[in-house]
Amino acid sequence: MATRLVQINMKAHDDAALGRFWAEALGWGIDSEGPGVTNLEPVGFTYPDPAAVCIDLIARPEPKTVKNRVHLDLATTSTAHQEELVARLKSLGATPVDVGQGDVPWTVMADPEGNEFCVLEPRPVYRDTGPIAAVVVDCTDPREMARFWGEAMDWTLHKVTDDGATMRSAKGVGPYLEFIRTPDTKSVWNRVHLDVRPYPGDDPAAEADRLRSLGATDPGIDQSAIHWAILADPEGNEFCLLTPA
Repeated sequence: MATRLVQINMKAHDDAALGRFWAEALGWGIDSEGPGVTNLEPVGFTYPDPAAVCIDLIARPEPKTVKNRVHLDLATTSTAHQEELVARLKSLGATPVDVGQGDVPWTVMADPEGNEFCVLEPRPVYRDTGPIAAVVVDCTDPREMARFWGEAMDWTLHKVTDDGATMRSAKGVGPYLEFIRTPDTKSVWNRVHLDVRPYPGDDPAAEADRLRSLGATDPGIDQSAIHWAILADPEGNEFCLLTPA
């Protein structure tokens, strides 16, 4: 058994409005499976496919109070493209933010609801990822996160050091998943989290048990009304184990 990263879940005060921003930012299409839910994926995309990690925006009233521990890095192909993308994102409602990054070649921004993301300078490693270069997770121990997620999913581990770890789909397509060492620790539930999905025919309960054996924990959330499982990784980051597909 194994899982794969299929989407990120992002809480929003106005899922439709924030969905329009991210659809314009990425050049993706918009759909909805019900009130308070906005789904984003590339136009013509057949879900699930490792060529893209999709975005689900879910309406929630709680305010954002701290820097998100999960964010997106956007890819660019040239310095001119980076400048053009930053300008376009500003016109859509994004703002530059200072999270202590100092003098760096990438641009740190926030979407209209304050969710941080980065517009990267052109890097050859991200030349074929699509608009999202990487899904980035802050952590205190990249090696342990690489150990857990490397066993939880069938993605390939490309690099692991004390400061960071990088994974990508074994098919060599789509964005990377990166764990970056940061000094701060998790203090509130994550407004942005990972959603992973088992393969067709796998037993969801058995997969949840397998993930627990690797170090996942139950975050103490009432799950009686949902058909998927909510777990937390070894650093307490909530994630959803969706039904097989």
